[in-house]
Amino acid sequence: MWQDNIITLANLIFAYALIPQVLQGFKEKKAHINFQTGLLTAIGAYTMSFAYYTLHLWFSTIIGTFNATMWLILFLQKILYK
Repeated sequence: MWQDNIITLANLIFAYALIPQVLQGFKEKKAHINFQTGLLTAIGAYTMSFAYYTLHLWFSTIIGTFNATMWLILFLQKILYK
């Protein structure tokens, strides 16, 4: 299904962009994201991943869940690294 490929590609780009941000947070022990932004984006991304799952868009589900987890990590960094 071509939609799965397009959504997967977009989520791969988003996840790739988040990796340096997450690593920088661990390295500096400092959160670089707003509390509300991290929380709402993680919730929204997990919700979209569930929607992909119900549509049987398997690649989108996997990469979307990874992307959501990256946002969750950024959110948790905000809590842990005050």
